[in-house]
Amino acid sequence: MSYDILIKNGTVIDGSGTNRYQANIGIVDGKIKTMDAEANAKAKETIDAKGLIVSPGFIDGHTHMDAQISWDPLGTCSVWHGITTVVMGNCGFSLAPCAPEDKLLVMRNLERAEDISPAAMDAGIDWTWTTFPEYLESVERLPKGINYSAYIGHSALRTYAMGERAFSEKASSEEMQTMKEELADSIRAGAIGFSTSRTRNHQQPDGGPVASRVADWNEVKELVGVMGDLGAGIFEIASEDVGRNPEAQKEYQGRLKDLALGTGVPITYGMFSSIRAPEIWPPYFDLLNEVAEAGGKMFTQVHSRPINVLMSFETRMPFDDFPVWKEMRSKPLAKQAEMMRDPVFRAHLVEAANGDDPNTTKAVGAELRRPNYKWLMVMDTVQGPNKSVAEWAEERGLDPVDLMIELALENDLKLFFRQPGFNENQEHVLEMMKHPHSVVTFSDSGAHVSQIMDSSLQTHVLAHWVREEGAITLEEAVQMLTQQPAEAWGFEDRGLLKEGLAADIIIFDADKVTPLMPVAKNDLPAGAQRLVQKAAGINFSIVNGEVLMRDGEHTGTYPGKLLRGPLAEAATG
Repeated sequence: MSYDILIKNGTVIDGSGTNRYQANIGIVDGKIKTMDAEANAKAKETIDAKGLIVSPGFIDGHTHMDAQISWDPLGTCSVWHGITTVVMGNCGFSLAPCAPEDKLLVMRNLERAEDISPAAMDAGIDWTWTTFPEYLESVERLPKGINYSAYIGHSALRTYAMGERAFSEKASSEEMQTMKEELADSIRAGAIGFSTSRTRNHQQPDGGPVASRVADWNEVKELVGVMGDLGAGIFEIASEDVGRNPEAQKEYQGRLKDLALGTGVPITYGMFSSIRAPEIWPPYFDLLNEVAEAGGKMFTQVHSRPINVLMSFETRMPFDDFPVWKEMRSKPLAKQAEMMRDPVFRAHLVEAANGDDPNTTKAVGAELRRPNYKWLMVMDTVQGPNKSVAEWAEERGLDPVDLMIELALENDLKLFFRQPGFNENQEHVLEMMKHPHSVVTFSDSGAHVSQIMDSSLQTHVLAHWVREEGAITLEEAVQMLTQQPAEAWGFEDRGLLKEGLAADIIIFDADKVTPLMPVAKNDLPAGAQRLVQKAAGINFSIVNGEVLMRDGEHTGTYPGKLLRGPLAEAATG
């Protein structure tokens, strides 16, 4: 016996939730050939994992890498945090179906709702498809560091069938038939499912709804029914806004339950807690239990920390639309620093920021809001706890805006402030993470690229919840990040370390693994800006039996694959 890779002396946490154990792992032709403490045959490459944890690669079920995959074959920032497989096309936003001449319609859906630069998309995407099966063929051909699976998105499907009318009108019977046929073809070709959005947070640049929000519930039911008839596919929904009205919430949840039980299609949605309305999230977890007890499948996607909007002078500040700020912010950063050191001009900035807000456009989603300084944190460390701007200001005897300027100048304008929007209560976060029908995911990688940075949520689990808090064991954490999402999205050959399964493996130092501080870079096509965050403590990432990352650096290989849904696998297998 000869192996392509032999991993020796490591402590294996196999993803099943069982206790760690010692084993050597032999890899042949992209799969785990053997797991045996005595395995010691020749290998093309031998990795000594003494003192390190060997686990399955992490799986992220909620990303928007659909555009990024065209210009970033490595899969950053996800790849730096141990991710080996992602699901894209969430929230109704895919790049297909769509003919090249209609791409502006799809880009309109994505621009504001997901903060993906239209200039970057225009410069970085070679639009070679019309149908979703053709899009999957395009993804198949692209070099890929990690594995990708994709939903077909409702907004793209609607614009494909209806054109401009998708943003304002009900679909005709002919248009419904076009959507249903394309959806069926997509599931047969390997789409993992169908996604939609019904939340007001998803808007076009002009404030109008994205295309999927115009659809009525009957349209959603008919489309999900296509997957029910085929017996394949997952339905992902960015949920309706029912606010704090218990009756509206109950009515919506009833529709979700009826849809899950009536079609047999697994349904998933994201859920977070909020200090403004702490009563909203528990009934959605009760719904998961009710559906399971009735024989259906429904699971929620939860996060591992607060959902933070990040701001800095290198990116955006909440006062940038004030005239005096706007004038200053149009200048190079060095000039801005010089201007802010002038006490007279700085006083004008503080006065303006404390005045009436000139921005008449209501912020949605991850856009910056006028800050409550008690809930605006100074991100001086990546893990926290971080003190609020209000606390810092009181300690230094400064106005909060003046304090933000002073701290920014002390840090070469690179300091981030974080504005939690959800999941402020960490006890609620932990309760949601441990629920039997939740999956820890929802990085939104590839989207909100200049607003948030949650690609590190998996390394945060290891650093914060395991090492710092001791709230969950390392075995529990690995299972949360590997086997549980693999099972939820149907990746039967991944998520566990087991003989015969795909060799997606990460090797990490449990005492050192942690996300690093984010930085701002203008490295997108057309020079568009994004936030970038790496991690420490991950020694190796192996994808499909090839070493992709070694000590955080790319090896030059691109072993990732397109993971198609079960109907496509059955047809080709």
